[in-house]
Amino acid sequence: MREVILEANELSKTYTIGERQESVLEAVSLQVEAGEFVVISGTSGSGKTTLLSILSGLDRPSSGRVTMAGRDITELSEDELAPVRNELTGFVFQAFHLVPSLNALENVMFPAELKRDPAAKDKASTLLQKVGLWHRRHNYPQQLSGGEKQRVAICRALINTPKIIFADEPTGNLDSENSRSIIELLLELHREHNTTLVMATHSGEVAAQADRIIQLHDGRLQNGGGVG
Repeated sequence: MREVILEANELSKTYTIGERQESVLEAVSLQVEAGEFVVISGTSGSGKTTLLSILSGLDRPSSGRVTMAGRDITELSEDELAPVRNELTGFVFQAFHLVPSLNALENVMFPAELKRDPAAKDKASTLLQKVGLWHRRHNYPQQLSGGEKQRVAICRALINTPKIIFADEPTGNLDSENSRSIIELLLELHREHNTTLVMATHSGEVAAQADRIIQLHDGRLQNGGGVG
């Protein structure tokens, strides 16, 4: 059995809207093994994005705990959490979230530069060549197609060789052809580097390729969250 690299215990998330309490997650517990490809599945509004954001440390639960690579990240301050996220995780968003004022090469380099990695440019160059975008390295996000932006975003997520890649509906803004190529790229990189991949998606085609599917419905797990 591989090590458990990500664990959630009794996660709940509640938002206050006026005088009303809106529950988004309720008592979610799960484990993910190192090197596993896990899909978090569910309809729109089921809590997928909220769960992914909490698991990755981008958001905090109202109650419960998240342990990542043996470290409880729940009580860390933002200053303590930022370097942990930058070192252990990469995140691929549906909306790309590239920095408009940076070109493709600079966007990929950015997380490595935060670590003051002297090899940031060389690593970014290698990744862009791997995904077929070296010729676009000087282009800015507004000069790239949706598929190209997502490939740049994947390179950015990978530059620090993270232990876990989180992907939130990474093909949601792409046509079917680009969607297939992006999923193929993520799975190729997942296998090549044995990186743990946790992806939120409503695509049955993508979910069918996962090691395990975690089903969410109205903020609750519909199946066990334990390792497969």
